[in-house]
Amino acid sequence: MTAIESPCILVCSIDEKTGYCFGCGRTRAEIAAWITMTPQARRAVMAELPARLETVERKPRRETRRARLARERGN
Repeated sequence: MTAIESPCILVCSIDEKTGYCFGCGRTRAEIAAWITMTPQARRAVMAELPARLETVERKPRRETRRARLARERGN
């Protein structure tokens, strides 16, 4: 059994504006079809990912409990 190359970095969340994953840049359809794609098709998608990730609006980091308490103490 051979490993399938994947751009997944386990940050699986889709940007609603672009339709691209925040982590890897793939669409939902590409993620779902990844295992059945040919190696050439996967490489073609991966070649597009850097440009796609430039268009994704980055989500702000979630505020941790520690950061929230520090912010509240500062008010």
